[in-house]
Amino acid sequence: MLAVAALLAGCAAPTKVYSPQEDFGSVATYSRLFDAAPAQTCEAARRALLSQGYIINTHLAEMVEGRKSFQPEADAHLQMMIRVVCVPESANGKVSLGFVTALQDRYTLKKTNNSASVGVGGVGSLSLPFLATDEALIKVGSETIASDGFYDSFFELVNRYLAMGDGSVE
Repeated sequence: MLAVAALLAGCAAPTKVYSPQEDFGSVATYSRLFDAAPAQTCEAARRALLSQGYIINTHLAEMVEGRKSFQPEADAHLQMMIRVVCVPESANGKVSLGFVTALQDRYTLKKTNNSASVGVGGVGSLSLPFLATDEALIKVGSETIASDGFYDSFFELVNRYLAMGDGSVE
Protein backbone atom coordinates (compact mmCIF):
# COMPACT_ATOMS: atom_id res chain seq x y z
CA MET A 1 0.00 0.00 0.00
CA LEU A 2 2.86 2.34 0.88
CA ALA A 3 4.58 1.64 -2.44
CA VAL A 4 1.40 2.49 -4.36
CA ALA A 5 1.07 5.78 -2.43
CA ALA A 6 4.70 6.66 -3.20
CA LEU A 7 4.16 5.85 -6.89
CA LEU A 8 1.05 8.04 -7.05
CA ALA A 9 2.86 10.88 -5.27
CA GLY A 10 5.63 10.70 -7.87
CA CYS A 11 3.09 10.89 -10.69
CA ALA A 12 1.39 13.86 -9.07
CA ALA A 13 4.62 15.88 -8.83
CA PRO A 14 4.15 19.25 -10.53
CA THR A 15 5.77 19.67 -13.91
CA LYS A 16 8.13 22.61 -14.34
CA VAL A 17 6.34 25.53 -15.96
CA TYR A 18 8.32 28.31 -17.59
CA SER A 19 6.90 31.80 -17.64
CA PRO A 20 6.91 33.66 -20.97
CA GLN A 21 10.44 34.75 -21.83
CA GLU A 22 9.21 37.62 -23.96
CA ASP A 23 7.91 41.01 -23.00
CA PHE A 24 6.91 42.96 -26.05
CA GLY A 25 8.11 46.51 -25.73
CA SER A 26 8.83 49.50 -27.87
CA VAL A 27 12.63 49.29 -27.65
CA ALA A 28 14.37 49.08 -30.99
CA THR A 29 16.95 46.43 -30.16
CA TYR A 30 16.22 44.33 -33.24
CA SER A 31 15.30 47.01 -35.81
CA ARG A 32 16.52 50.28 -37.29
CA LEU A 33 15.39 52.75 -39.93
CA PHE A 34 17.66 53.27 -42.94
CA ASP A 35 17.61 56.00 -45.60
CA ALA A 36 17.68 53.45 -48.42
CA ALA A 37 15.39 51.09 -50.28
CA PRO A 38 14.92 47.62 -48.75
CA ALA A 39 17.08 45.94 -51.43
CA GLN A 40 19.89 48.43 -50.78
CA THR A 41 19.65 47.92 -47.03
CA CYS A 42 19.79 44.13 -47.37
CA GLU A 43 22.75 44.41 -49.76
CA ALA A 44 24.59 46.54 -47.19
CA ALA A 45 23.72 43.96 -44.51
CA ARG A 46 25.07 41.17 -46.75
CA ARG A 47 28.33 43.06 -47.18
CA ALA A 48 28.52 43.72 -43.44
CA LEU A 49 28.14 40.00 -42.72
CA LEU A 50 30.69 39.06 -45.39
CA SER A 51 33.17 41.56 -43.95
CA GLN A 52 33.00 39.72 -40.61
CA GLY A 53 33.55 36.24 -42.05
CA TYR A 54 29.94 35.05 -42.23
CA ILE A 55 28.96 32.53 -44.88
CA ILE A 56 25.83 33.72 -46.65
CA ASN A 57 23.17 30.99 -46.70
CA THR A 58 20.33 33.00 -48.20
CA HIS A 59 20.40 36.23 -50.18
CA LEU A 60 17.15 37.66 -51.49
CA ALA A 61 16.26 41.25 -52.33
CA GLU A 62 14.63 41.78 -48.93
CA MET A 63 16.28 39.12 -46.75
CA VAL A 64 19.79 37.91 -46.05
CA GLU A 65 20.97 35.17 -43.70
CA GLY A 66 24.54 34.40 -42.68
CA ARG A 67 26.22 31.83 -40.48
CA LYS A 68 29.58 31.76 -38.70
CA SER A 69 31.23 29.18 -36.44
CA PHE A 70 33.41 29.80 -33.39
CA GLN A 71 35.44 27.44 -31.22
CA PRO A 72 36.27 29.19 -27.93
CA GLU A 73 37.58 25.98 -26.33
CA ALA A 74 38.77 22.61 -27.62
CA ASP A 75 35.55 20.85 -26.64
CA ALA A 76 33.10 23.71 -27.21
CA HIS A 77 31.64 24.98 -30.47
CA LEU A 78 29.37 27.98 -31.11
CA GLN A 79 27.43 28.73 -34.25
CA MET A 80 25.92 32.16 -34.88
CA MET A 81 23.14 32.67 -37.43
CA ILE A 82 22.08 36.22 -38.30
CA ARG A 83 18.94 36.94 -40.32
CA VAL A 84 18.16 40.41 -41.70
CA VAL A 85 14.74 41.25 -43.16
CA CYS A 86 14.33 44.60 -44.93
CA VAL A 87 10.88 46.10 -45.47
CA PRO A 88 9.75 49.44 -46.91
CA GLU A 89 8.84 52.02 -44.31
CA SER A 90 7.83 54.93 -46.54
CA ALA A 91 5.34 55.28 -49.38
CA ASN A 92 8.09 56.12 -51.89
CA GLY A 93 10.19 53.09 -50.82
CA LYS A 94 13.30 55.16 -50.08
CA VAL A 95 13.24 54.46 -46.34
CA SER A 96 13.42 50.91 -45.04
CA LEU A 97 13.17 49.18 -41.73
CA GLY A 98 15.76 46.49 -41.09
CA PHE A 99 14.91 43.71 -38.65
CA VAL A 100 17.83 41.64 -37.39
CA THR A 101 17.85 38.53 -35.25
CA ALA A 102 20.95 36.66 -34.13
CA LEU A 103 20.66 33.10 -32.88
CA GLN A 104 23.57 31.38 -31.16
CA ASP A 105 23.70 27.59 -30.84
CA ARG A 106 26.07 25.94 -28.35
CA TYR A 107 27.57 22.51 -28.92
CA THR A 108 29.85 20.38 -26.78
CA LEU A 109 32.02 17.41 -27.62
CA LYS A 110 30.68 14.12 -26.28
CA LYS A 111 33.01 11.14 -26.12
CA THR A 112 31.85 7.53 -25.88
CA ASN A 113 34.11 4.55 -25.24
CA ASN A 114 33.82 1.45 -27.38
CA SER A 115 33.81 -2.07 -25.99
CA ALA A 116 33.35 -5.52 -27.43
CA SER A 117 31.95 -8.74 -26.02
CA VAL A 118 33.16 -12.17 -26.99
CA GLY A 119 30.98 -15.19 -26.24
CA VAL A 120 32.74 -18.46 -25.44
CA GLY A 121 30.53 -21.56 -25.33
CA GLY A 122 30.23 -23.11 -21.88
CA VAL A 123 32.32 -20.40 -20.22
CA GLY A 124 30.23 -17.25 -20.79
CA SER A 125 31.10 -13.94 -22.34
CA LEU A 126 34.07 -11.68 -21.96
CA SER A 127 33.83 -7.92 -22.42
CA LEU A 128 36.97 -6.06 -23.47
CA PRO A 129 37.24 -2.29 -23.66
CA PHE A 130 38.78 -0.71 -26.74
CA LEU A 131 41.06 2.26 -26.42
CA ALA A 132 39.18 4.03 -29.22
CA THR A 133 36.46 6.57 -28.57
CA ASP A 134 33.79 8.09 -30.76
CA GLU A 135 33.35 11.84 -30.59
CA ALA A 136 30.29 13.83 -31.61
CA LEU A 137 29.15 17.42 -31.26
CA ILE A 138 25.94 17.55 -29.24
CA LYS A 139 23.73 20.65 -29.20
CA VAL A 140 23.37 21.79 -25.61
CA GLY A 141 21.67 25.17 -25.98
CA SER A 142 20.29 27.82 -28.26
CA GLU A 143 19.50 31.44 -27.55
CA THR A 144 18.54 34.63 -29.32
CA ILE A 145 21.16 37.29 -28.69
CA ALA A 146 19.50 40.18 -26.84
CA SER A 147 22.47 42.53 -26.38
CA ASP A 148 21.78 46.11 -27.47
CA GLY A 149 25.50 46.66 -28.04
CA PHE A 150 25.73 43.68 -30.38
CA TYR A 151 22.93 44.99 -32.59
CA ASP A 152 24.11 48.60 -32.39
CA SER A 153 27.53 47.60 -33.77
CA PHE A 154 25.90 45.59 -36.57
CA PHE A 155 23.60 48.47 -37.55
CA GLU A 156 26.57 50.87 -37.53
CA LEU A 157 28.40 48.57 -39.95
CA VAL A 158 25.34 48.37 -42.22
CA ASN A 159 25.14 52.19 -42.22
CA ARG A 160 28.82 52.34 -43.16
CA TYR A 161 28.25 50.08 -46.16
CA LEU A 162 25.21 52.12 -47.17
CA ALA A 163 27.31 55.31 -47.04
CA MET A 164 30.14 53.67 -49.04
CA GLY A 165 27.92 52.39 -51.83
CA ASP A 166 26.41 54.32 -54.68
CA GLY A 167 22.98 52.97 -53.76
CA SER A 168 22.65 50.57 -56.66
CA VAL A 169 21.91 46.89 -56.24
CA GLU A 170 22.75 44.43 -58.97
